[in-house]
Amino acid sequence: MPVDAVALTRELIRFDTINPPGREKPCAEHIGGLLEEAGFQCAYVAMGEGRANLVARLGGAGDRPPLAFTGHIDVVPLGARAWATDPFGAETGDGKIFGRGASDMKSGVAAFVAAAIDRAPALASGPGAVLIITAGEETGCAGAFHLVETSMPVIGKAGALVVAEPSSNRPLVGHRGALWLKATAHGVTAHGSMPDKGVNAVYKAARAVSKLEAFDFNVARHAVLGAPTLNVGWMHGGINVNSVPDLAEIGIDLRTIPSQKHARLKEHIASYLGEEIELSTTIDVEGIWTEPADAWMHNVFAAVRDVCGAEPMVEAAPYFTDGSVLMPALGGVPTVVLGPGPAHMAHQTDEYCEIARIEEATEIYRRLIDQWCSAS
Repeated sequence: MPVDAVALTRELIRFDTINPPGREKPCAEHIGGLLEEAGFQCAYVAMGEGRANLVARLGGAGDRPPLAFTGHIDVVPLGARAWATDPFGAETGDGKIFGRGASDMKSGVAAFVAAAIDRAPALASGPGAVLIITAGEETGCAGAFHLVETSMPVIGKAGALVVAEPSSNRPLVGHRGALWLKATAHGVTAHGSMPDKGVNAVYKAARAVSKLEAFDFNVARHAVLGAPTLNVGWMHGGINVNSVPDLAEIGIDLRTIPSQKHARLKEHIASYLGEEIELSTTIDVEGIWTEPADAWMHNVFAAVRDVCGAEPMVEAAPYFTDGSVLMPALGGVPTVVLGPGPAHMAHQTDEYCEIARIEEATEIYRRLIDQWCSAS
């Protein structure tokens, strides 16, 4: 039975999957029930109480591996500012659906689920499709890492990957990697009236921040992804004003390009900051890149052009995705970031997605499925 992607988007928004804590399992089961009715085999991979990833598979005839789609169903917290609509009400107006996750990225999940169900007969008799619907993406791709580390046989093989993150249906051929580091400075506490008796960890951290502002990656810009970046996002130190602080910490956000290896970059940062600072990794996800000249990427661009009526540009996403984890796990398959949500509304108050974009995305995904099945 056909599934309307717009209606499904609204259904998914109504599940409160704010992460933390997540609670994605009921939402995953709702999607799984629809897919099972269409003939998909569904596996739920638990990752804590009330949390689950969903892997759904249909088809598999012939030598060609299936086409993979992925999206996450957790969403970020609402923020302090009041919403104009109920963030879980999935209200509509002005051609839009409003709600947390409307853009990032329950609309994308709904669109590829609807497209896959619509094309279920063709998938069943051909190479098929695997839908990888994750929990915990918003906290560093936790669900995708959990799947790859514990359940790769459940995922199986794939020949190409569509990541339905928000792109306003622009096909993005890659994104930068993210290496998040915590830099720690240690000192010796003492009374604030006798600072000479202690060692001030905040001063050490301040020196490190000053050095980081002038850090030079010394690598050439990527033609599409641009230059790598470094941002100090937070700094904490001390407990009370009348004590010498013996601990200070810095949060460092590095965004990388394909020529950089994260292990080497961390070593470089550690050497640059010196022995006063200890480094630990909090998030490590590599970037992804598929050459625009890839044959499958040509098919993606053609589908977008035919549905949306304009020739796509070669672009990349500014954010990282579960593709960081899944693309290498699947053997470096061609990967595109392509979803209906507007990226600028991700994580925003009064988040929305245009209804027309959801309908476009569903048709694009149908065409990608048709092409994949016909080429087998």
